[in-house]
Amino acid sequence: MRTLWMALCVLARLWPGTLAGCAEAGRCCPGRDAACFVRGWRLDRVYGTCFCDQACRLTGDCCFDYARACPARACIVGEWSPWSGCVDQCQPAARVRRRSVQQEPRNGGAPCPPLEERAGCLDYSTPQGQHCGHSFVPAFITTSAFNKERTRQAASAQWSTVTEDAGYCMEFKTESLTHHCAMENRPLTRWMQYLREGYTVCVDCQPPAMNSVSLRCSGDGLDSDGNQTLHWQAIGNPRCQGTWKKVRRVDQCSCPAVHSFIFI
Repeated sequence: MRTLWMALCVLARLWPGTLAGCAEAGRCCPGRDAACFVRGWRLDRVYGTCFCDQACRLTGDCCFDYARACPARACIVGEWSPWSGCVDQCQPAARVRRRSVQQEPRNGGAPCPPLEERAGCLDYSTPQGQHCGHSFVPAFITTSAFNKERTRQAASAQWSTVTEDAGYCMEFKTESLTHHCAMENRPLTRWMQYLREGYTVCVDCQPPAMNSVSLRCSGDGLDSDGNQTLHWQAIGNPRCQGTWKKVRRVDQCSCPAVHSFIFI
């Protein structure tokens, strides 16, 4: 490059005007602009039409002084704004934060990064202070085989002989799960291997997992509309977790044993 510059300087002394470039023409155009050209030396040492638009970097026909006359300037953005509140209370929603552009990219500089970020959130109380959202907390599950060993007795003195046999079944369609589930091979956690994406599973809500007041199991997703993504976590390996969506509530579970679970 130094040799090229020396050669061009010699030409400038011998033939004034031969070093016409972007700086001399006062041109520096954004994007692709076919009219943004001058007569001068190109970077590939060809004399003729050379360009001063941003696209010349891709086409290779920039004037020799393009980089100096039109330095690249990266996009500069400001700080993130504070996170907004949840769009809705008592159900999974989204919060958002934004940042603004302080300097637009120029001359092939680095483009602007994302100016908006969204994240899931869940408010557990209404604007009036009423507590809510219990059904959307992660559902803690284990194999239905454990239900045979779990003593069905009152979780508190409020349980009656009538409610002691109460219960219901939730059907979910699994959407995602971590790879840690398939790696389980311990006798009491081997059931996690049968969790699969896209399968419908049954999760039984029975005492004593059921709240004695609401008669609900935490994380049952009963209040969701079926389009909301709910989270679950396997008991015995906290790294085995995933998401699912509610299908329906039924009185009795009817899934195969390998796809039958209970709330804890």
